[in-house]
Amino acid sequence: MSTRIWLSSPHMSGREQKYIQEAFDTNWIAPLGPNVDAFEKELGEYLKINHVTATNSGTAAIHLALIILGIKKGDDVLVSSFTFSATINPIVYQGATPILIDCEPDTWNMDPLLLEKAITDRMSKNKKPKAILVTHLYGMPANMQSILTIARNHDIPVIEDAAEAFGSKYNGISCGTLGILGTLSFNGNKIITTSGGGALISNNEEYICKAKFLASQARDKSTHYEHSQIGYNYRMSNILAGIGRGQLEVIGERIAAHRRNNALYRELLSDIHDITFLTETDKAYYSNYWLTTFVIEKPTRKLNREIIRLALAEDNIESRPLWKPMHLQPVFRKLPAYVNGVSENLFNKGLCLPSGSNLQTADIERVVRIIEDCHVSQK
Repeated sequence: MSTRIWLSSPHMSGREQKYIQEAFDTNWIAPLGPNVDAFEKELGEYLKINHVTATNSGTAAIHLALIILGIKKGDDVLVSSFTFSATINPIVYQGATPILIDCEPDTWNMDPLLLEKAITDRMSKNKKPKAILVTHLYGMPANMQSILTIARNHDIPVIEDAAEAFGSKYNGISCGTLGILGTLSFNGNKIITTSGGGALISNNEEYICKAKFLASQARDKSTHYEHSQIGYNYRMSNILAGIGRGQLEVIGERIAAHRRNNALYRELLSDIHDITFLTETDKAYYSNYWLTTFVIEKPTRKLNREIIRLALAEDNIESRPLWKPMHLQPVFRKLPAYVNGVSENLFNKGLCLPSGSNLQTADIERVVRIIEDCHVSQK
């Protein structure tokens, strides 16, 4: 069988081991510790954000953001529909109602026109939304200028889910730092990883202090264990933060590799005119191209994303369809949704290609040959 090509596998730099070894040598084999403190500081410096709390997942970071903003049972939260369920689930944890907003065709992220429509409609029902939770999908920044303007006009705070967009920028500003709170993921498949982990970021010191308190089981200051409110076991371990520190040292190289992969796919597949890629629309957008993604504009019975996916799988190559929109998911199908058909169309036509920073040129050429074979065979 051919060598496995993964969608986006972890890519260790070799620099992680010194921090892990230091943790072993000093017996910091526990949640928190010097690596966590240093990782938070280094993340803040890289992102040019003042306050960071490292968490055990991006999902935990979103949950903390909602708690900090006071989201509770019965509240409305406007959220991207074209995303992974981990963006939506924490809203449900709080007993709030996700209000699903479809995407625009250019960025595949939250459509500002539908956002405005949803706010107006909900307010006409005396249900002013309490927060906007916007995803930067596949590393592509959302249209933040329009979204932030709408949010300011209605006095609604914005949380950014930048799980897939670490290192991406909008107008030169890091994704995750444009809203009042931002969340990151360092899951094993992300552009840098801590194995499992995430972070909550903000320029609001009070918010991050509260997040650290809640994420550490909400233990009050006392010589004994005293608790006046519910807390969570959401902090990152010292070992995993050590991995993150080594990974952060090569973030520039990782982004460059993902962008090279994306450029090579475009070049090699340029003769297949039915294929179009998610792309930066103008100079305001800088994507890390975490995953290279495309759609087949006019799929046929002989050539569609499923035929390509299965052909790749036959050659031991991992790919996957674009996200199935949340408003089409069985668990969320009854939620209020403002849709335009864009995300459903993308789901039906689109595919994520292997995109890891450890891919070799020969790997990408192998993927492209199979796609070309599928294209030729339809004629």
